[in-house]
Amino acid sequence: MTHTPNTGAPPTLPAIPPQQPSPTALGSTTPAPASPPAPPTAPTRRRTAFAEGVDQLRHAATTEPGRLRIIGAVLAALVVAFGAVTAWQMTDRAAAADAVLTSSQPLTSDAADIYRSLADANTAASSGFLAGGQESAATRDRYERDIATAAAKLVNAAANAEPGSPSTETITKLNRLLPEYKGLVERARTYNRQGYPVGGAYLRYANEKMQQEMLPAAQDLYTKENERLRADYADATPYPWPAIALGLVTLAALAWVQRRSYLRTNRVLNHGFVAATTAATIVLLWLTAGHTLARSRLDDSYDHGVRSLAVLHDARIASLKARGNENLTLVARGAETTKVGDKTLDAYDHDFTREIDTLAKGLAHARRLADDDTGEKPVTAAVGNMTEWKKRHAAAREQDENGNYQQALDMVIGAKGATGECFDAVDKNLATALKHEEAEFATAAGDGRDALTGLPTGAAVLAVLGAAGAVLGIGRRLSEYR
Repeated sequence: MTHTPNTGAPPTLPAIPPQQPSPTALGSTTPAPASPPAPPTAPTRRRTAFAEGVDQLRHAATTEPGRLRIIGAVLAALVVAFGAVTAWQMTDRAAAADAVLTSSQPLTSDAADIYRSLADANTAASSGFLAGGQESAATRDRYERDIATAAAKLVNAAANAEPGSPSTETITKLNRLLPEYKGLVERARTYNRQGYPVGGAYLRYANEKMQQEMLPAAQDLYTKENERLRADYADATPYPWPAIALGLVTLAALAWVQRRSYLRTNRVLNHGFVAATTAATIVLLWLTAGHTLARSRLDDSYDHGVRSLAVLHDARIASLKARGNENLTLVARGAETTKVGDKTLDAYDHDFTREIDTLAKGLAHARRLADDDTGEKPVTAAVGNMTEWKKRHAAAREQDENGNYQQALDMVIGAKGATGECFDAVDKNLATALKHEEAEFATAAGDGRDALTGLPTGAAVLAVLGAAGAVLGIGRRLSEYR
C-alpha cells in the first residue's frame, strides 16, 4: 500500500464567489427592475404592383430588346386608340346626319303641315260659311281633308316625339282642341243654313280658338322641331379634332420609329412599320376627306334646303292667314274693330294687310335664297299672284264699304275673277317651290350622310391591322437578337 507523504500543509480548495445578499435578507420588499423589452421590428412594406412594374420597365429599357418591346407596345396602343376615337366620333356624327335626313327634318315639315292644314281648314270653313246654303262640295271636301291631314300628322308626330317632352305636351293639347274646333264649326254651319245670325258668332268663336290657341300651339311645335333639327346639325358637322390630332401623333410616332430603325440597322423599309403607317394614313385621309365632304353637303342642305323651306312655309302660312282674315271681314260685317292710332279699323281687314305684308317679305326672301331657275320660277309667279290679289281685295273692300255686300262677296268667293283665284294660285306655286326645295334638301343631306357610311367600321378594322403591323415590325427587329 502506498501512502501520500504528509507535508503538514492544509489542502488547497477551489475559490467560491461571494454570494450577493437577497433582497429578502436585506429586509427589502421591492423586486429588482426588469430590463426594458427590445423594440418591435417594423414590418417590411410590400411595394405596389405599379412601382414594381416601373422598375421592370426601367430594367427593360436598359437593353435594346427591352426598348423595342416598349416601343412596340406604345405604337400598338397609339394606333388602336386612333382607330377607336375615330370610330366613336364618326359614329356619333353619322347618327346625327341620319337623324337630320330621316327624323328631325321630316318632323319639322310635319309640324309645318299641321300648322298649314289647321290654317287652311279655318280658311275653308269661313269660305263655306260665306257661301251659306250654296257651299260647294269642293270647299267642304277641302275643309275635311285639312282636318284629316292635321289629325294624321299629329298621330305621326306623337309616335316620333320623346315621351314626356314639351313636344308631346303640345301634341296632346292640339289633339284635345281639334274636336272642340270641329264642333264649333259644325254649329256655325247648322245655324247659318237655317238663317240664324248666331251662326256668325259661332264661327268667330271657332276662329278665335284657332287663332289664339291652336295655331300658337302648332307654331310652338314647329319651333321645337326646328330646334331639334338645328341640334342634329350641330352634332353632325363639327370637325373631329381629337381624332385628327391623335392621328397626326400616331403618324409622327411611326415616322420616328422607322427613322430610328434605319439609323441602327441601315435598312430602309420594315414591312410591319410600313403596313402600320399605311393603315394609319388611310384612316386619317378617310376621316378628313369624308367628314369634310359630309360637312359641306350638310351645310349645303341647310343653306339651300332647310332655310328655304322655313321661309316658304312661313310665306304659305301668311297667305293662309290673309285669306282667312279676308273671309272673316265679310263674315263679321264690321262687328270686330281695332284702334290704330286715332283711327278705328276693321280688325280682320287690318290683320289681312299685316299678313299680306308678311307674305311679300317672305316671297322676296325666298327669291334671294333660290339657287336655280326651277326654285325661283314658282316664287316669282307667286309674287305676281299676290300683287293681283291685293288689287282685287282693294276693289272688294271698296264695294263692301259702299254698301254693296253681295258684289263684294262675289269678288272674294266668286267663281271667276275673285280673290280666291289669286290665293289658290299663290298656294299652288308655294307648294311647287316647297316640293323642289325638299328634293334639294334630301339630295344634299343624303350625300352628307353617305359620305360617312362605313367610316366607323373601316377605321376600327384598319386600326387593328395597323396595330398588328406595328407588332410584327417590332417582332422582326427582336428576332435579330435571338
